[in-house]
Amino acid sequence: MKKQSPQIDIEKVAKLANLALKAEEKATFQKQLEEIINYVSQLGNIDTDNVEPIGHITGLENITRSDEAGPSLSQEDALLNAPKTHNGFFKVDAILEE
Repeated sequence: MKKQSPQIDIEKVAKLANLALKAEEKATFQKQLEEIINYVSQLGNIDTDNVEPIGHITGLENITRSDEAGPSLSQEDALLNAPKTHNGFFKVDAILEE
């Protein structure tokens, strides 16, 4: 016995997707969307009573690298390619008006 197809308001879907659809496109998409929804609704028939929910499949938790200081640029090297500097700092144009 075939399930009754869900009613899809193709006009609303097209408006939400900002699509201007012709009449034949609306009919095509109506049929396709109904088929997709019917296919996905089959997931409701799967017995998941004994399936434990998972957040991810690796089982790893809180995997981080150690926070170790490493070599960095000197102030002089960091400012080497800066278009503008002032007293050992990057100089940028103001982005806010007073």
